[in-house]
Amino acid sequence: MIRNHDRSGWFGASDTATIMGSWGTETFRRWWAVKLGIRQDHFSNAAMQAGTAYEHKILDAANVQTRDRQIKVRRLRLRVNYDGETRDMIHEVKTHSKPVFKVTKGYWMQCQVEMYASGCGIFRKRKACQIIAYRMTPAEYENFFLPIDMNRLSTHKVKYDSEWVESQYLPRLRYLSKCLKRGKWPQSEEVICSK
Repeated sequence: MIRNHDRSGWFGASDTATIMGSWGTETFRRWWAVKLGIRQDHFSNAAMQAGTAYEHKILDAANVQTRDRQIKVRRLRLRVNYDGETRDMIHEVKTHSKPVFKVTKGYWMQCQVEMYASGCGIFRKRKACQIIAYRMTPAEYENFFLPIDMNRLSTHKVKYDSEWVESQYLPRLRYLSKCLKRGKWPQSEEVICSK
C-alpha cells in the first residue's frame, strides 16, 4: 500500500509500461513532468480505491505476512514497492472485475522489474514473482468491509526474463536516470539498447 504519493525523482515498477512505451506522447510528457517534480498527479478512481482497501485483506487470505517493503536501487533512481513477499516470492496484488484474470504485458513488465530489484545489492537473492488476483463484485466496490471470497482468488506466476531486463529495460532506465539527474528532456533515439 503506497503511503507516499510523491512520484518525483524516482522510477517505480508500475512506471515500466511508460518507460518502455513511446516517449513522444502527451502521456509521457505529463509523466516526465511528474518525475522532474514540476507537476503532481494524484489520479484515483473507484477501482483503484477498492484495490487499495482490499490489498491487505487479500494478502491475509493468501497467508502473506510481510508487506509494503520498499527497495531502492539508487544508481538507477529505481524505487520498488512490494505489496507482499515471502522468503522466495514477491506477491503483487491485482483486483479486477472480469470473469477471468489475464496477466497483461504491463503487469508482466512490472513483475520483471520487481524481480530485478529483489536481486540488486550485496547478498540479495533474486525472488520469483506471483500475481495474486482477486475478482471483485459490484458490492465490494461499494463496501470495503466485505470478507474475501477464496473462490475468486487466483495466483499467476511470472517467470523472470533476464534477457528482456538486460537488453530492453535497463538501457532505457539507465538513460532516463541520467536525464532525471540532469533535468534533461529524454530522446528515445539517444538510448543505446544491447540487442
